[in-house]
Amino acid sequence: MTRLLLVDDHPVVRAGYQRLLELGGGWRVVAQAASVDEALDLHREHQPELTITDLGLPGRGGLELLRQLLERDAGARVLVFSMHEGEALVRRAFAMGAGGYVTKSSAPEELLDAVARVMAGRRHLCTSLPAHWLQSRHGDPDGLASLTDREFEVFRLLARGLTPADCAGALHLSAKTVSNLQTQIRDKLGLASTAAMAHLALRRGVLDAEFSLGL
Repeated sequence: MTRLLLVDDHPVVRAGYQRLLELGGGWRVVAQAASVDEALDLHREHQPELTITDLGLPGRGGLELLRQLLERDAGARVLVFSMHEGEALVRRAFAMGAGGYVTKSSAPEELLDAVARVMAGRRHLCTSLPAHWLQSRHGDPDGLASLTDREFEVFRLLARGLTPADCAGALHLSAKTVSNLQTQIRDKLGLASTAAMAHLALRRGVLDAEFSLGL
């Protein structure tokens, strides 16, 4: 029986996913986590065959979890199940090694199908999203693809309004490292302020509209 790890910061949501996956798919949820650190600890302890994670986790976020899991084990299988539907974020997740990407607005059957496909060694992109997002990038007008995985995660946090000090704490980095990354991000994207980062992130679907307040 396939063993799963669920990662989402809402307990009620996790409980619903567990019921769906165990009753609808016949798989076994061996652990649940609400944060990146908790997920890493539980993954080490339980060695699940597939991790299903949200991206909107507190602190470092789901992309950082994806990066660390695959850095630790190149064969780890990860399925993203997120409310985010932006092209830049979807492509980034696949580029970092995600086996599948399903939006939370999808029908329950799509999540079950995605788990089956990823466990069979195939990639799965939510059917509501353009199929060509699974293919190589044909253009990058905003330069987001030029960011490294670490730069992209710092970009997301800064765009959400976190200070460099907040980013350093969330990502377990030094303030100097975050400051250098911030400079590199601005140079690569040609942006002069965090407000400009937020506007770009919203336009490319990297952030939710809720973060547009006050911009």
